[in-house]
Amino acid sequence: MTVRIMKRRIWLTLVLMSGLSLAHAQAPVQRPPGLPDLEVVADHGGEPTRRYFAPIGGAGVSASESYSPQIGVTQRRTQPFSEADMLPVASERLTPGTVTPRELQLPGGFTPIFLIGDDALSRDWLAQRGDILRDMNAVGLVVQVQDEPSLQALRAEAEGLELRPVSGDGLAGRLGLQHYPVLISARGLEQ
Repeated sequence: MTVRIMKRRIWLTLVLMSGLSLAHAQAPVQRPPGLPDLEVVADHGGEPTRRYFAPIGGAGVSASESYSPQIGVTQRRTQPFSEADMLPVASERLTPGTVTPRELQLPGGFTPIFLIGDDALSRDWLAQRGDILRDMNAVGLVVQVQDEPSLQALRAEAEGLELRPVSGDGLAGRLGLQHYPVLISARGLEQ
């Protein structure tokens, strides 16, 4: 047998096998005798998902059928969001207290930050450390403050330091902090 004849036989075998598997794949599925038809036990309604496919090009869904996240009438703000919209700030993982100093592995060029709250311990700490914080260009995160007048009073006591109202829970979790006031710098944590 020549190589040419062998190639034809292999080709013919492949064609026949692929034809058989296509015919088998297209044949309807037959239920074995004795099995009952499927029964819908519950239909809780729901919503067709067709409209969620509009952003996918070629999904065959028109823009008029597509999903819109605006439900009903939405009211637009006439004023931009302000800092007052972020208040009150409460950090559940942090309370005023003593912080044990420790070293941290922070990247070079890290901007020092400090955490304070609207409480007597933080105000005393800020009065004692204010000059050091200003020399470092440290940024303050106010992790406990009730309202805008309280935040403004803290800013007046900080005498030019930048203070931002922010929940400190994420930072507390990452650094294992439980208390403030604290300074976080390239040297580590210190009070």
